Parts: sequence; C-alpha cells; structure tokens
Amino acid sequence: MSTLGVVGAIVVLVASIMLHEAGHFLTAKHYGMKATRFFLGFGPTLWSFRRGETEYGVKAIPAGGFVKIVGMTPLEDLEPGDEGRAFYLYPARQRAVVLSAGSIIHIVIALLLTYLVLVFVGDFGAGRTAVVVADVPKCVVSDVNQKGCLPTDPASPSLGVLQQGDKLVSVDGADVTATNGLASHLHAGQPVTLDVVRHGRHVSVTLTPIEVTATDKGKTKSVARIGINLVAQNDPPSVSAASAVPKTFTTMGEYLSETVQGLGRIPATIGDVLSGRQRGPNDVGSVVGAARVSGQVAGDTGLPVSVRLGEFLLLMAGLNFFIGVFNMLPLLPLDGGHVAILAFEEGRSRLYRVIGRRDPGRVDLNKVMPFTYAVFVAIVAMSAILLYADIFRPINLNG
Repeated sequence: MSTLGVVGAIVVLVASIMLHEAGHFLTAKHYGMKATRFFLGFGPTLWSFRRGETEYGVKAIPAGGFVKIVGMTPLEDLEPGDEGRAFYLYPARQRAVVLSAGSIIHIVIALLLTYLVLVFVGDFGAGRTAVVVADVPKCVVSDVNQKGCLPTDPASPSLGVLQQGDKLVSVDGADVTATNGLASHLHAGQPVTLDVVRHGRHVSVTLTPIEVTATDKGKTKSVARIGINLVAQNDPPSVSAASAVPKTFTTMGEYLSETVQGLGRIPATIGDVLSGRQRGPNDVGSVVGAARVSGQVAGDTGLPVSVRLGEFLLLMAGLNFFIGVFNMLPLLPLDGGHVAILAFEEGRSRLYRVIGRRDPGRVDLNKVMPFTYAVFVAIVAMSAILLYADIFRPINLNG
C-alpha cells in the first residue's frame, strides 16, 4: 500500500470538504445572507482568524466542516441588526440553491476529475487490457511450483532482450490479446519476432524459444518458452477533448447506478460487518477505507504511473459523486432533508392557494426533531461500524 496514495486521498477529501462548504458560503454571501463562521472540522478550535463578519478556522476533529449562516430556521435567536439577513426570510429558490450548493460542488468535482482522466489518461470504461512483461527471470523454470532457478534450468532467452513493463503488441504479426495468447506462437528452435511498446516507442525483438520439460499439476510435457512472466493490465485508449464530453456524462450515469446500488446494499453491508463476513469491493465504507483503497491503487507498482494516477482520480471522482448524492437524500439533518422540507412547504403553499385556503406557513420543526435525531444517531452508528470494519477488517483489492 502506498503512503502517497493514502496522503493523496486525504488531501483530495479535505479539499472536497472545503469546496463543499465554500459552495454553501459563497452562494449565501451572493444572496446577501450573513455567514458568521467557516470552519473545517468540529470540536475545539485549533486556529482561526476573522475577516469582515466571518470567522475562518480549523477545529480539532477532522470529520467534515460547517458554515454558520444566520437564521437557518425560525427557531434560531437572532442578534440585533441581523433580522433582515436571516436565511429563512429569503425566497425559497435562493434557499434551495444555498442548501444544494455543497452537493452540486461534489458532482462538479466528479465531472472534472472524470473528464481530465479521459483526456489525459484514457477511457478506463472501454475495458481494454494490454499484455505486459511482469518480469524476466534469469532462467526458464521447468516446474510451475518451483521458486527460483535451479542449476539445471536453462537461461532465459529473453534476459537482456525484453524488459519489465514492455507491452506486447504482436508476435510474428499476430496480435497478442491475452496472457496465454503467446504460447501458441512459440515453437522450440524457431525464432519469433515480437513487437513491443517500451517507454512509448515500438521496439522489434527476435527471440528463439527453447524446449523445456514442464510439470504442472503432476503432468509432464514438453513446451517452448522464452522465459518471461506476463500480466494483463488496464490499457485505456486515448480520448479526444471533444469525445471526452459525452463519455464523461455516460460515466456520471455509471456513478449514479453504482451509488444507488451501494446505498441499497448498506443494510446488507452492515449485516456482513456485524456477522464477521467479508465485504465486497463495491460495498460502502468509511473515509479510512477510501484512503486505504487509494493506497492500494497507488501502490500497485506493476502498473504504469499514468494508469495508477487515472485509477486514483476515478476513485476520488466516484467517492465525490457518492457523497454528493448521499448528502441530498431527503433526510434531516442532511442538506437534502432541508431541501425536502422547503419543497414540501412550497408545494403545500401553492396547493392551498389553488383551493382558496389560507397558507399554513412553515413546517413546525419541533415536530420533526425526534426523527432528525433518530437519523443522526443512525448515520453516526453506521459510520462507526464501517470505520471499525475499515480498520480491523479492511477490503483488500489485491486479494
């Protein structure tokens, strides 16, 4: 696992949180609402400064962030002079924009990261793989269960000719599309010409396979080998800047499908954790789990740096998309819960006007507070369970 990948995930997540809160803050300021605090984290204040009417700072517990907007509900006491800038007094459309801005930022981050990967790395969704030289041993090992070379093992014909990371394109003009696709072209004593891509350039090499007696699962047979180990790797095809636009939105649709499936699996995932069963790689997890998976992706030294970077950025894009959607679920205290209350008030108000009845006004938040507390406790409990699982029974992408 790569420390750089873990640190990278933490940096991206912290930046995403800050941008989420900046979405709320900047839209509130745009409409003239009063925002008095902009903080990263919760708990005791570690550091802060004041500029204008807003205090900016960092709290001790790095578990999110918050923006304090005056008058979020009619239940809040207002300071003298703030009555005209209370959030709840502004038009419903403006309040909806402020409430949704944080989640919209996450979706925008997912869009931008996905587009950048498509343009500068390639289309991972194409499913194209390359056959790559994993390593070139000093000898041709005759027994698949054998570790290391024996004095009787012949020297590898590929030693000093092929290199780790070489991508096999063709053998004697025939495309190589699978790790076992090379063997059928090899015949002992008959030279073969391999076309490989090395450091971005095509290189042609000629090798003469040798005959060895191989033992596999107790069966012995004569085979032709050139002394290399192969592995299949992601090989995303390049995408133009224009073609990347529709592919980006197609990928957003895939994120949405995966997010809905992930949300639907939450009860089963919690059950798996509590019963000790192993979670799948597509199950939801905590921030610790995301950082760990990021470290595994970044630490896979068998992959080119560009592919590792692309997979890391797509992981961060998918995570931001999930956070954006989750935060808009119509449940208090999530932002989506506040938007749902707002939509209900507006819809009810319009209906009452149509039928000629007096507008009943705002929802009595005191009546929904028990439900809000229940949802909050459920989210905290779920987060704690997933955090425990990610620390003590983590998902391992490398098996």
